[in-house]
Amino acid sequence: MPERQRADARRNYTRILAVAEEEVAAHGAGASLEQIARTAGVGSATVRRHFPTRHALLEAVSRQRIEALCVRAHDLTGKGDSRSALLEWLSDVVAYCVSARGLAAALSYDGAGSDPVHENACSAALEEAGKPLLRRAVREGAVATGVTVADLITLVVGIALATEHHPDPAARADRLFRLAVAGLSPQS
Repeated sequence: MPERQRADARRNYTRILAVAEEEVAAHGAGASLEQIARTAGVGSATVRRHFPTRHALLEAVSRQRIEALCVRAHDLTGKGDSRSALLEWLSDVVAYCVSARGLAAALSYDGAGSDPVHENACSAALEEAGKPLLRRAVREGAVATGVTVADLITLVVGIALATEHHPDPAARADRLFRLAVAGLSPQS
């Protein structure tokens, strides 16, 4: 939100964002923009002026969680076993995506732009934060070369979206994440 906005525009933005956080938590990424506008006491045009797309609204709602995940990646960088540090961070991303309805949708690529990676601020921030963890794990031979943070975020988003309506989404997402990490081969 630009600081140069009028005071009433800043208040509207803050009110819309607070209502949107509640609506997304209750209804997920498909939360009604019209309901958000009604509850915030503004017109739908005001919501769209501040958030021109649903994705822009989801990114704004998810910003704090994304920042916390970025801090977590930084805290884990250089600590302990490189594979464990990377997997701990990814597990945190899975847990956040499952607990914060709408976050997985905010991280998913819609492919509408010519450069989707840079048009998705949430994913771009997480990718940047996860790079040192992945680089170290690759350097130490704990993760295959060629794996990218974008690959890992896409995997996490897929798991979160696939388990969103499961009776116990956190347990199911954690199981699928562990399965993806272990692979399909039996353990020897």
